[in-house]
Amino acid sequence: MYARDISRQHPDVSFKWPAWLGLCLVIISGCAATRPSVDLPEMSTWERRQEVLAGIADWEFKGRIAVKAGDEGFNGKFDWTQTGDNFYATVRGPLGIGTVKIEGNDRTIVLTDKDGVETVLVDPETELFNRYGWTIPVASLRYWALGIPDPSTPAATEFDETGRLVHLVQSNWVVNISRYRRSAGQQLPRTLTATNPNTRVRMVIDKWLFFE
Repeated sequence: MYARDISRQHPDVSFKWPAWLGLCLVIISGCAATRPSVDLPEMSTWERRQEVLAGIADWEFKGRIAVKAGDEGFNGKFDWTQTGDNFYATVRGPLGIGTVKIEGNDRTIVLTDKDGVETVLVDPETELFNRYGWTIPVASLRYWALGIPDPSTPAATEFDETGRLVHLVQSNWVVNISRYRRSAGQQLPRTLTATNPNTRVRMVIDKWLFFE
């Protein structure tokens, strides 16, 4: 309203972005959109694989998720971004679920539901189950998706002949990685299933990105 009043009083006044500012915005946007990813180093043994993957601080994946819990469940898209200890996950399900966002770190985890309402989760797996009738292994998924155990709790592990994790029992979940594929220069999980007494979560990872 203020800008319109000035225009009426002073017809010669024009409101334009300075040319240099517009150019800067274009350059910044282009840099953000083309952030280069990097390949992972050699991981020929399980020990080396665990060392490399546990040391990665900045990465993301994009994929699909299918969740089943009794008569409840859904199929949707699932994206995960990890930056140091902080993660940001988005689950896009059907209309009844909508888009659910879960973000946080080792200290605080926040759920944003399809209506934009934020809730701090004290016990994420239990609270997700109570709210939706299904859950996902929020605390450990950042490790399992990479194909390594969560270092914070004991785990029983099985490997294939090339030293890749294929079976894991940890924190009341049974995890099976049934398929790997080459991505970022190395073999990384493609299909993962995590099951606990109440919920079955199946993930297909379509794209991996790692950053320096």
